[in-house]
Amino acid sequence: MTTGDAAVPRTLAEDLRARDDDALALLLRARPDLLSPVPNDLTQLATRAATRSSVVRTLDRLDAFTHQVAEALAVAPDPCDEDTLRILMTGAGAGARPARARRTSEQGGALLPGGEPLAPELAAAAAEALPRAVRTLRECGVLWGGEDRLRLVRTAKDLLAPSPSAASATGLGPSVGEATAGMSPSRLQEIVADAGLPGTHDPTSAITALTGLFGDAGRLGALLAQAPDGVPEVLERLLWGPPYGEVRDATAPVRADAGDRPVTPVQWLLARGLLLPAGQHTVVLPREAALTLRGGRAHRVPEPAPPAVDPVTRPERTVDMTAGGQAFTAIRTVVELLTEWQTGGPPVLRSGGLSVRDLKRTAAALDLTEPQAAFWLELAYAAGLIASDGEADERYAPTPAADEWRQLPPERQWTVLATAWLAATRTPGLVGSRDAKGRALSALGPELDRSLTPRVRRAALRVLADLPAGGTVVKDALLARLRWQRPLRGSADALRTDLLGWTLEEAETLGVTGRGALAGHARALLESPPDAGRAAALLAPLLPEPLDHVLLQADLTAVAPGPLIAALAETLNVLADVESKGGATVYRFTPASVRRALDAGRSAAELQTFLAAHSRTPVPQPLSYLVDDVARRHGALRVGAASAYLRCDDDAVLTELLADRRASGLGLRRLAPTVLAAQSDPATLLERLRAMGLAPAAESADGDVLITRADARRTPPRTPPLPVTDGPPVPDDKLLGAAVKAIRAGDRAATAVRRAPAPAADGLPRTPAADTLATVQAAALAGESLWIGYVNAEGSASQRVIAPVRVEGGYVTAYDHTTDEVRTFALHRITGVSELADDPA
Repeated sequence: MTTGDAAVPRTLAEDLRARDDDALALLLRARPDLLSPVPNDLTQLATRAATRSSVVRTLDRLDAFTHQVAEALAVAPDPCDEDTLRILMTGAGAGARPARARRTSEQGGALLPGGEPLAPELAAAAAEALPRAVRTLRECGVLWGGEDRLRLVRTAKDLLAPSPSAASATGLGPSVGEATAGMSPSRLQEIVADAGLPGTHDPTSAITALTGLFGDAGRLGALLAQAPDGVPEVLERLLWGPPYGEVRDATAPVRADAGDRPVTPVQWLLARGLLLPAGQHTVVLPREAALTLRGGRAHRVPEPAPPAVDPVTRPERTVDMTAGGQAFTAIRTVVELLTEWQTGGPPVLRSGGLSVRDLKRTAAALDLTEPQAAFWLELAYAAGLIASDGEADERYAPTPAADEWRQLPPERQWTVLATAWLAATRTPGLVGSRDAKGRALSALGPELDRSLTPRVRRAALRVLADLPAGGTVVKDALLARLRWQRPLRGSADALRTDLLGWTLEEAETLGVTGRGALAGHARALLESPPDAGRAAALLAPLLPEPLDHVLLQADLTAVAPGPLIAALAETLNVLADVESKGGATVYRFTPASVRRALDAGRSAAELQTFLAAHSRTPVPQPLSYLVDDVARRHGALRVGAASAYLRCDDDAVLTELLADRRASGLGLRRLAPTVLAAQSDPATLLERLRAMGLAPAAESADGDVLITRADARRTPPRTPPLPVTDGPPVPDDKLLGAAVKAIRAGDRAATAVRRAPAPAADGLPRTPAADTLATVQAAALAGESLWIGYVNAEGSASQRVIAPVRVEGGYVTAYDHTTDEVRTFALHRITGVSELADDPA
């Protein structure tokens, strides 16, 4: 900003106008909501920057010390100079504080109330951090003005020092002028006299005299030295806030000379204006007196730096190996979830989400607790791997993206999950809790988005990233650091506390951290922009190599001593049932599992070949017999649609089935020696016959066996859920540059000095068509700029500053200062022109 009286800004718009393009870009980057839509000029930008919602959002994102500086400016004189602000943040010095003045020996020598001086190192740290905080407030458009005329925008001042009836965030009450508003002039004169001040002639002079007394350390100290016992205790109670106290009758006039009647400490203070009525039964300590008693400080303890953390360092290799093991478990858990739901997941509740019963079933199938199952469900949903199918009977199922994800290398699978987790606003920790209306929140439900969630995750992980490799801190220290970085109050702070606990648990479960410390492969995801390729490269050596073999046992089990390659795992999951998990997975072969593989289109010979090719041990004879026996019986019975029918080449099998009591509910009737008709539908008939131990196969109308694949159910293509944010995203440099140019051009057009004729009532210049043409042609020849009114094809009117280049065929080709580009204007759409007193070029 230039110097000189002419350059002193009188408004926020003038201050913004004096800033360079880089400063404007900093403002728009800090407050991207100001760009929706792009302001027409700097006056509109300043107006938008002072709106309540935008200022609230900006103040909420300041760190604790910068917020304290804004609070101090809210109670400071307007405008405030840097020396006054420094005193508000660090104190006036020991020599200026009447609070430490001693009473006379006759009064006992007790100390009067007052704030203890700041430790020298803390005061020095606050003074050193103050310019940074002021610069931050100025960059985000909350503070403006020169170094000796700092002004907080009015909206911020109103938010941080709300009203005379409410204390500010500093614990200071209203000023003397605000607290005495409405007080009778005679009562003001009585207070002035009892405070030992010369009489005044009007309320304004009385308020000025009291303000000067309370703000003068020496005079206030002399007055308080005469106070009776109990006064220091009353002041101590109100000094650091809240500044309001309850009394029996605050409005009753009290005089210093009460005769023989005893005077209470509150009455003594009321008589001299050190306490002022704030209601029928409420008194308040005036701001000027409180600041003097505090030694000039607005805050009891400034927080110029984040609280220190005491890290515990663990071996880096141990951290990475632990996190790598958890990353592998995370991948395998999500694969198991997709496998469990591959034929179709549970139904979607009418209100959205998963029922409690279905969550329990999924947790039991994955051998997890319900909160753990909710986490993996939400993670798969955030990564776009599961979704609802959108059909009439709406159910959850894997998406086509899940098949693509399963084909990725394990390290790439993990980066997809971790990236989705970092950005997701879905909060699985809320599952099972209740909303404001008392309704339970369900997994995958619509009420789990919290915009604060990804911020807490990233903030916590960045603190860990700033520690030495392998460093970790306890949760309380981490929470204290987050509270300094972004102070929140009430329910928001309580939610952040819960979010931090969930974040630490989820990061450990997912393999982002190991033993509480940030893993090396996760650091790459916290960079800007995230480097998923580097993260995958660092993780790959930590993951176990997938195996292409199993160990077949004589007890009809197979042991996988490690992770299996995708094709082997997929086939084995169809052919056998998982019996136990852990470092080694145990699969069990059963007649039902073998039949499942046959139903999927495999033949007995293919299954025998598959087992022999992928086993390091010979195929046990019992397993070979099991495959052949189930295959021999598989498809002997054929079920088709009549309602339904049964067909079998062996009529003895059908005769036996007719005599079986378990088939009595199927309504079977013989149509031919090898055909039975049934009253049940084919699906029910298949299910009942399989429950009886038979191995029927479904057939088509052409008599071919129908093959049912286990992975047949998929949703239509789905995009992952978008995070729910509390504001627009931060624009990139290209968009910022274009926005700044547009605002500058619009401001140049709006502030250009015009010559006659004056604009019409709608703000647009009006001139006859002939004059318009002549003026534009002359400007093109002379290379001058004009101010024009223009109505586009949609009927929208605007004002523009143009520099005509060529006029022909009813069109003007000109450089448009408003949009910073060369454009063509139709002459008949120009409402009028006016020459500029000063060419903006």
